[in-house]
Amino acid sequence: MGVRFTELCIDAAETRALGGWWAEVLGYRMEIADDGDVVLHAPNGAGPNLLFLAVPDEKVVKNRLHIDLTPDDQQAEVDRLIGLGARRVDIGQGEQSWVVLADPEGNEFCVLAAES
Repeated sequence: MGVRFTELCIDAAETRALGGWWAEVLGYRMEIADDGDVVLHAPNGAGPNLLFLAVPDEKVVKNRLHIDLTPDDQQAEVDRLIGLGARRVDIGQGEQSWVVLADPEGNEFCVLAAES
């Protein structure tokens, strides 16, 4: 029996806004389903699709699962993401090689140092 990791589901208050934000960040194609869910289609070989599901609850605690991004230039990517509406957050990480940011709904994600 085989299995593939095909989607990562993300709860959102505003699925279109948050899905659109992540589509801009990742360059994924966005599709809005009839029920209002938003699917970001990953380019072939780029990983799972992201599925944004509408929920009435606000985010109140640190994520148990998060996205890591590995850019060619960490500082340039952090600057770009902040320009798109991300913000720096402190989750107790201390001094690390990665930068922790939050998307417009407060979901934490990391921007790693460029791979050598």
